[in-house]
Amino acid sequence: MIFTVCYCTVVAAHRNERVSENMREELNELISYELSDPRVGEASVTEVHISPDFRHAYVRLALTGEAAEQNATLEALVHAKQFLRHQLSERLQLHRMPDLHFEAALSAELAAKAERVLKRIRRGRAKS
Repeated sequence: MIFTVCYCTVVAAHRNERVSENMREELNELISYELSDPRVGEASVTEVHISPDFRHAYVRLALTGEAAEQNATLEALVHAKQFLRHQLSERLQLHRMPDLHFEAALSAELAAKAERVLKRIRRGRAKS
């Protein structure tokens, strides 16, 4: 009995990882090439976390640009959520398509700070 419970848990976790990775690849392609909203800036999907019941998918995005551009990109993606879900359901053929929740991988302030730190590292200067 214990073996069956552990086996089912492992299989469910592996399925969750498999679906998350497939969803990440398809969303990345959809956002980069097929979404024609001019508000969507440079965005790439870094990871997708799916809840165990497959009702929610939390999509993390690497966004570039200023804070206003990043917010506009997130708003445009939220607006296009139903289109993206429909396209994903056609491509992935899942029984239940999770609701998409978009969030930036780093906040705009941290992303700008990280960019400055990386520039300093490339130049070889320490923080003054």
